[in-house]
Amino acid sequence: MSTNSEKLSVGEKIGYSLGDLAANLVFQTLITYLAFFYTDIYGLSPKDSSVIMLVVGLIAAFVFNPVVGALADRTHTRWGKFRPWVLWTAIPLGVVALFAFTTPDFSYKGKVIYAIVTYTLLLLLYAANNLPYSALSGVITGDMGERNSLSSYRFVAVMFAQFFVQVFMLGIIKSAGNGDMAVGIEKVMTVLAIVGTFMLLITFFTTRERIVPKPEQKSSLKEDLGDLVKNRPWVIMLTLTTLVFITLAMKGGAYVYYFENYVDRPKLAVFIQPILDFLSNIGLNQFGEDPISAGFGLFNAGGIVFMIVGITLSKRLADKYGKRDVFGTFLFISALFVVFFYFFPPEAVSLMFISQVFHGFFYGITIPILWAMIADVADFSDWRNNRRATAIIFSAMMVGLKAGLSIGGAITTWVLGIFEYMPNTEVQAESAIMGIRLLVSVFPAIPFVVGAGLLFFYEIDKKMEVQIESDLSKRRSTPIE
Repeated sequence: MSTNSEKLSVGEKIGYSLGDLAANLVFQTLITYLAFFYTDIYGLSPKDSSVIMLVVGLIAAFVFNPVVGALADRTHTRWGKFRPWVLWTAIPLGVVALFAFTTPDFSYKGKVIYAIVTYTLLLLLYAANNLPYSALSGVITGDMGERNSLSSYRFVAVMFAQFFVQVFMLGIIKSAGNGDMAVGIEKVMTVLAIVGTFMLLITFFTTRERIVPKPEQKSSLKEDLGDLVKNRPWVIMLTLTTLVFITLAMKGGAYVYYFENYVDRPKLAVFIQPILDFLSNIGLNQFGEDPISAGFGLFNAGGIVFMIVGITLSKRLADKYGKRDVFGTFLFISALFVVFFYFFPPEAVSLMFISQVFHGFFYGITIPILWAMIADVADFSDWRNNRRATAIIFSAMMVGLKAGLSIGGAITTWVLGIFEYMPNTEVQAESAIMGIRLLVSVFPAIPFVVGAGLLFFYEIDKKMEVQIESDLSKRRSTPIE
């Protein structure tokens, strides 16, 4: 018989959230440092970096993710459909993440080939791990309120991973390598690979799949794909996810260039010194001596702290007003604070930090909702077609994530090349500075605004959420003869 949905314990929510903490030690590193690693540490040209990130990323998005989704939906073990994938990929993902940020002593051509191979394997394993992990949230519980709560736990964990990567990692890399960034990033990634592997194992052992498709449900891959094409909410969420991650990859990857090449160093040092003194007095002095690294870390810290504040408000707002309306409203507002960066001169350090804080807060409200909406789309498909294909529905998120990451990262390195950026140059040309400014302001704001507009065509509003939950609950509680 089918299993009724259940309330989740705090322990299970925390155990589940550790899986995203682990995955985001990899993912946030890709967003924040991959472009910079390829151009300024590994030694590839911006053009070659752009091609690798785009081509490999799109193959991963449109080949790896649908295949993994279809396989996961057809996996049958005593542990369930999706939990085994978390177990099987935990160690390989950590190992390949380390290899992808290692700088071997190869010729330039050898380095290009090595980058293609390691990045391809990394995205393949990330899909095989994170897509079933994401789909797991759709079968842990059928209670939409609990899903909102689970998403909040999950994305607080994501913010902790993001906090470490974006706040402390640049300084730690420089310190660990004694100035040699290649050595430093390899040492840091070794530790992250070990920690991430253990977290994924904890996720496997602390979670349980409760929503089990009825035995009479059988569908072919052709039927599953046909359901997707006709599922307008799924199409919208695929497009929206792609747009969101284009923005995240673009501005996230460009901030390190922004601080290294645009922000006024003396003004930054003066602005952050009182903050560093205060943090040092309470025992937090891990930001290093370099004002650029410290300023970059504190800048990201402000945004992340207020993202977490936004996340804590997300469930309450989504429960009251519905996920669609809350997501669209705050995505648009957060985009405005991104645009402001275009107008800031190098000396306007305080305005940069203030804008980052407000952007982080408003964007933070949207973060858990995006993933919870994908679970709702899986329910919508089940409700309308009487067939559940959770993982292939969640492939929308992973396809969009990979496509957005690839397109956004490729745009970053492509724009740098177009605007004549020269790696490891003390003074950049004015054209390069303009390209960097656009990459943290106008360009990344556009996908957010378009995404907010798309939600006018998304039909799962608050009223429909309640109806779908009620109807599916009754259907699942009906005994099978």
